[in-house]
Amino acid sequence: MSRSENSVAAAEPPHQGCASAQTLTPAAPPAPLTGLALEPRPCATRPAASFRRRFYPGVTAAQWNDWRWQVRNRVTNLTGLARFLRLSPSEERAFSAHSGKLPMGITPYYLSLMDPENPEDPLRRTMVPTWYEAVVSPGESNDPLGEEHDMAAPGLVHRYPDRVLFLATGFCSAYCRYCTRSRMVGGNGHGMARSKSDMERAIAYIEATPSVRDVLISGGDPLTMADDRLEWLLDRLRRIPHVEMLRIGTKTPAVLPQRITKDLVRRLKKYHPLFMSLHFTHPAELTPETAKACARLADAGIPLGSQTVLLAGVNDSVPVMRKLMQGLLQMRVRPYYLYQCDPIAGSGHFRTPVSRGLEMIQGLRGHTTGYAVPTFVIDAPGGGGKVALYPEAVIGRQGGDLLLKNYAGETYSYPDQGGEWGPAAC
Repeated sequence: MSRSENSVAAAEPPHQGCASAQTLTPAAPPAPLTGLALEPRPCATRPAASFRRRFYPGVTAAQWNDWRWQVRNRVTNLTGLARFLRLSPSEERAFSAHSGKLPMGITPYYLSLMDPENPEDPLRRTMVPTWYEAVVSPGESNDPLGEEHDMAAPGLVHRYPDRVLFLATGFCSAYCRYCTRSRMVGGNGHGMARSKSDMERAIAYIEATPSVRDVLISGGDPLTMADDRLEWLLDRLRRIPHVEMLRIGTKTPAVLPQRITKDLVRRLKKYHPLFMSLHFTHPAELTPETAKACARLADAGIPLGSQTVLLAGVNDSVPVMRKLMQGLLQMRVRPYYLYQCDPIAGSGHFRTPVSRGLEMIQGLRGHTTGYAVPTFVIDAPGGGGKVALYPEAVIGRQGGDLLLKNYAGETYSYPDQGGEWGPAAC
């Protein structure tokens, strides 16, 4: 593969496709969709192969399975989308303006997993813009986590004492409508990979900061970068003596599993200890193609953890969440974080009450293996970092005993002589 061929994804900017919150003013906010999470349809009802034969009859299996073909043929506008889906009025209206802050981009593979008739299809809701994005609720902002405030160098967020977030690119092969970093992927930047000079400045900061032992490479999606560019970055970071571990945050195995090639994995495994945080949303993403991609990464010795955002009407029911978490374990992906949806501008129709997240954890804990129970966190607005939340388990004291509530709601006592623990300490 030539260098020019290998640079397709890094060089191709996303197209603008949805309306911005500043240009749209709906008459009333949408009705809440909480609790409508749907059970996934069996994969066999709409396999990618039959989708390809129907909509891409001239495309070979080899082309379809080439990640660069998938990126080049992303659906990015209303005309393209209407070819595959029967659009709802809310979806159509989202395209009435073409200067949207967050572009639309969906790989043909990921589109093949969506129900073409149902606008409430979970995967479709996460990728297809709707008019509801125009509703900006109180407390929402374009940078809710205050990352710009903690930028130590271009694209480098230093918030925690011993680790940094390296935003290597603003490009994704598919754009989640609740994206926390939508500010990076739209506008004049077009979501391109950072310049080499910017990366060098970020690397220089890490080299000059011995307290940094952990670097999380994210974006955008760093696995959309060309192999050579990604390996250059990994190599530079691995040469820094005090950097003990590298992590990559990506949604690629879910939306573009074809990207996890043997050559990519061969390169990645040279930089251990290397971890990956994979973004999964719904059990419908757990396809044979995704299982193959995760198997390649796991077989290369790369520990895989999942990060899931709790989304109203998408995955906010215990049966759906349990099926997702158990399915991930089958693919050797350890559930890591369940995130409360960040208050990004225009995301109110996705956010659930915090109590719903606690219900998810309560419905998992004790009802499935502990490995399948993620930590529920809120990334505190304004740069406070991740705050873990747990269902209340300590309910009081009785003499010298601590009173505990188990997964079934039953109360048990533990002899905790001299302990100071109480409900307020939870």
